[in-house]
Amino acid sequence: MEWQGSLTGLLTALGLGLLIGTVRERLHAPTETMAGMRTHTLVALLGAITFNLGTAPFVACLLMVGALAVVGYQQSAKTSLCMTGEVALLVTFVLAGLADQEAALASGVGVLVAFFLYAKEPLRRFGRELIREDELKDLLLLCAAALIVLPLLPQLPIDPWGALKPYALWRIVVLVMAVGMFGHIAFRATGTRWGFPIAGFFSGFVSSTACVASMGRSIKENPHLLYAASAAALLSILSSLMLFVMVLGATSATLMNAMMLPLVVAGFAVFTTAAFCLRQIDVHVPPEVNTATSAFKISHALLIAATIGFVLLLSAWLRQLFGDAGTLVTAWIVALAEIHAAAVSVAQLAVDGSVQPDMVRWGVVGILAASAVAKTGIAWVSGGVKYALLVGAGLLAMVLACALTMGLSA
Repeated sequence: MEWQGSLTGLLTALGLGLLIGTVRERLHAPTETMAGMRTHTLVALLGAITFNLGTAPFVACLLMVGALAVVGYQQSAKTSLCMTGEVALLVTFVLAGLADQEAALASGVGVLVAFFLYAKEPLRRFGRELIREDELKDLLLLCAAALIVLPLLPQLPIDPWGALKPYALWRIVVLVMAVGMFGHIAFRATGTRWGFPIAGFFSGFVSSTACVASMGRSIKENPHLLYAASAAALLSILSSLMLFVMVLGATSATLMNAMMLPLVVAGFAVFTTAAFCLRQIDVHVPPEVNTATSAFKISHALLIAATIGFVLLLSAWLRQLFGDAGTLVTAWIVALAEIHAAAVSVAQLAVDGSVQPDMVRWGVVGILAASAVAKTGIAWVSGGVKYALLVGAGLLAMVLACALTMGLSA
């Protein structure tokens, strides 16, 4: 029998037993039949010790702990049908065995178990009162798209030009659905004034295009959300611009330093427009105005992915026609669908030195302009003319601020 290295596992198991047991102890009255701090600690130590003794002793003790849990449930079922305590006891035993092999993993899972035990009432309220039937359906659909369909799709391109990757395109579908779900939850949690803007800003780090489209759909379903959704879309563009700067820096630090001031001024222009929209939000709009809508529409997400796929095919075709001489034009076309991929393309020109630095810098402005045209069009299609005017105004301010600052600093 080898005990070398088992001290860490024993101490981890001891800590897990104390943590889970303490939570169980605090959540129940002393007179209730349940496993508390001492029981969980002893069971954790038993699991750690028997795991070192071998598979047979560990399995035998697991069966005994399971039998004790069954007996305990038969007693507690007279007053409550809840099986959480009995299951928690088995989880403690298994985690103690895992702690001998993967102490860090066992610790992380143990903390997660303790959190779920402690959050009994909030989780019960969320499942029974807060989440509606249609929201649960949307959540299940999102999980199916992300966890079932996405892993099954090929990551290699399926077209002759290597542009269409089913995995990447379906990931866009998942992102659009996730943005809609996140915005829906944030709206219900924080209300009209801050729900959409918060969701929009963080969504922009994933896909500002998806956010603009999702917010537009919200406006079509509820015109009262015009300014809140417009602010969210503009803030998603701001966070996307921040990520754009990081992508430039990762590819060409020289180009990023040369474009830093124009891009900062461009970001300030977008933020100013978003702040204007935030000030126009009617705080008296009742929070229930959005409760009748679903979090997202799968057809809407599929349409966006199909549009991006078409743009990628067009870009690949032009690259084949014009070769390296058309790299800038190709990058501008790519920017219609994906601004960060276009940033990598243009920054690579700066690294290679095949194009004059001034041309590369103006190429960055061209990327922003192409993205502005595309997002304004998406805003018009998804949310109508007023939404497109607000979003387009922020995007126009961004491009003009970048171009003017670069021209004055040249």
